[in-house]
Amino acid sequence: MGCRTRAAASELLRVVAGSDAGGRPALVPDPDRRAPGRGAHVHPTPECWQLAVRRRAFPRALRSGEGLSTAPVADHLDRLAEIHQSDSPQHRPETGARSS
Repeated sequence: MGCRTRAAASELLRVVAGSDAGGRPALVPDPDRRAPGRGAHVHPTPECWQLAVRRRAFPRALRSGEGLSTAPVADHLDRLAEIHQSDSPQHRPETGARSS
């Protein structure tokens, strides 16, 4: 949706129209791909997400109105980025090696 690059469904994040914690209409991440209704797929990266939001691709793809909050998916992507950063090896400058 964002970068328009093809990828396997297992590499993409499914996003559906739902509601946020306050009950307001929002785009909701569906990492298990089990939520009912129409879904849209995007690479789980902040760059691809921002492109899709900027292009207003989700209201078109999900056939919903313009008033959907993007905060739940943005929060989900932030958590994914934090997990990936903590899993990546740290560079140790004193030895030039990477820790595991």
